This record gives sequence, structure tokens and C-alpha cells, in this order.
Amino acid sequence: MSDDLLTVFIQNYISSQPSQLVEFVWQGGEPVLAGIDFYSRAIELQKQYSGSKTISNSIQTNGTLLTDDWCSFLKQHDFMVGISLDGPRDLHDLYRRDKHGAGTFDQVLHGLRLLQKYDLTYNVLASVTRETARCPLDVYNFFKGEKIEYIQFTPIVERLSDACNSDQGLQFAGPWQKGISEVTPWSVVAEEYGDFLIAVYEEWVRHDVGKVFVMNFEWALNSWIGNPSPVCIHAAQCGRSVAVEHNGDVYACDHHVYPQYRIGNVLNDTFTSMICKSLKSGFGISKQTGLPKDCQECPALSACWGGCPKQRFASNHLNQSETPYLCAGYKKFFLQIRKYLTVMTTLLENNLPASYIMDAFKGPLMVKLQGH
Repeated sequence: MSDDLLTVFIQNYISSQPSQLVEFVWQGGEPVLAGIDFYSRAIELQKQYSGSKTISNSIQTNGTLLTDDWCSFLKQHDFMVGISLDGPRDLHDLYRRDKHGAGTFDQVLHGLRLLQKYDLTYNVLASVTRETARCPLDVYNFFKGEKIEYIQFTPIVERLSDACNSDQGLQFAGPWQKGISEVTPWSVVAEEYGDFLIAVYEEWVRHDVGKVFVMNFEWALNSWIGNPSPVCIHAAQCGRSVAVEHNGDVYACDHHVYPQYRIGNVLNDTFTSMICKSLKSGFGISKQTGLPKDCQECPALSACWGGCPKQRFASNHLNQSETPYLCAGYKKFFLQIRKYLTVMTTLLENNLPASYIMDAFKGPLMVKLQGH
């Protein structure tokens, strides 16, 4: 992104925010490739245009290029760092390879050690592939062994395009392409993703509540309490989590960076107007109104909301072809953990920490509630 465009972007973005906290999330590709000087300039511009608002910065990296200089800079400017690590070496190196085909596990683990050395605030973003989903406790226990406290699991779901066998190489189907349901061999199987989350949750709820924070579980509790979803995936509507490209083009979603989903450019449009365009065009509202009947009648609807619209391409027993691909997994997971969410909600309503739920596996939980 050129300096002129960066300046306009930052000014536009800050002025468009209705809240006092303005959050910048830097992603790629690999955003570290932009260099420290780029982010130093961004911080200068943020200070110039922040006014009375508070600025926060997050960066999502694959961790392979982190150095002492990088971590010192990120610490100095209070960046929150997301690092991509998929689990133990055998699972991580299946798909996280460099341009020579070599696994990147050692490089990423070195990056993780640097984040810990500099006491940076960080979380681990773990992709759940077909293979990963079959090793839930191997993955979770590995993260615990590495003293990782904040984890987010992201299911990998990619559809193959009809043109995937052409001379143009591997191609994925776009969100607008209907009638294509074949996924890649590494895409997670829906119900197996639910089993993966359940296995990790059952381990976590017995031993690690309040010590390890799995974002997927935090989202579920948040929905159960009745709060709006903090993530677009499980929100009733979407279209506010826009993505900005290096040329200033803005898209309604980082999963929909295709020409037909472009909603403007920071050089010509305010973020306020572009968000309005995103919502009025039906992108966000259609997530809710376009839900198939199975979803509308599902007991897990308020927690799930059909997941990401990009993954709404499967067929159900009624031959409806826009059913969420991960439906079986999400439904299984959310219904399985309801009993735990009920207890945690009761604890919180009694001004007790949710971690007290672990006592329920040692003895009657109500004794502690009544003792309070």
C-alpha cells in the first residue's frame, strides 16, 4: 500500500468509527512482509488522526519471519499478535510448507518462543483440516504443553471449481457459484468438526476453564447468555467486517474478495457509506433471511446462525442446496455443550467465576452456590 493511500485509509477509517476504540487488524498474505517501517508509518498516522480516540493494533502472521527486532517493535507498540500454528509437527507440516516443500513447524515454533520471550499478547489460530479433526486431544494437549492460553479453531472448507483440472491449476469455487458441493480432500468433514470441538470442550470444561481460553467456546457462552456475537460467523447478520486491499478497494468480507462484492474504495468512499451499502445490498441481511427451513427450526440457531454464508452450499434431506456445509458439526457441538453453558450461566448470575464448573466433576456444584 502506498504512503498516500495508507494516509487516506487511516484517516478515513478512524473518522468513520462510531466508538472511541478503533481497532486495526493487519492481515495478508503475510503482513510481516510489509516491513517494520510500514507499520511505524502507520502508527505515526494513527497518532496524527486519532483525536480523542484510542487506537489498537493486531497482526495475524504465520510466524515464520518473526525476529527479535519484530517482537521488540510489536511489544513497544502494544500489538496483539495472532500466530498460525495447527498443532504438533506432523499435523502442522501437512499443509504449512514453504516454497521448497519443507515443513515450517520449527520456524513457527521459534516465532512462538519469541512472542513468549517478549511477553507479547498473542493467540494461536489453528486451522482444522480433515486430518486435524481426527486428533482433537493431540492438538489441544500440544497447545497446553506449549503454554498457549488463547486458541481459536478455524475449520478449513474449500470447494473445488469445475475448472480445477484445467491448465490454470487448482481453482476454488467462488461464493456465488451454486450447485458445486465437492470439497477438497483436506477440507474438514462437518460432523467430524463437531466431534473435534466436543472432544476439546469436554477436556477443557473439566480441567482448564479460566486457564485456557478457546475463542470458539467463549463465543458459545456469549450467545447462550444472550449477547450479540462478537464474530460475524455466528452473528445473525454480517457485512460489517470489511476487508481493505492494498489498492484501497473494500469488500464486504474477507471471504468474499471478488469483483461482485466490491463496495467501494477508501479514496472515494467513507467507511460509513460502504458499510451502509454492504448492509442495504442484502449481503448482511440475506444471511438471516436466506436461512433454509432446517436452520430456522434448529434448536441451535441462536448460537450458530448458519455459520459463514460462503459455506452455505450443501444439500439437505429436502434437496435444498444452500444448507450450511458445517451444519451437522455445529448442531452436534452446540447441543452437546448446552448443559455446561447452563451451569456457567448460573454461576455468572451468582457473581461466581465460570471456572467453578470444574468442581461439578468433583462433587455437587450446588453446595458451592448455596454456600455463597
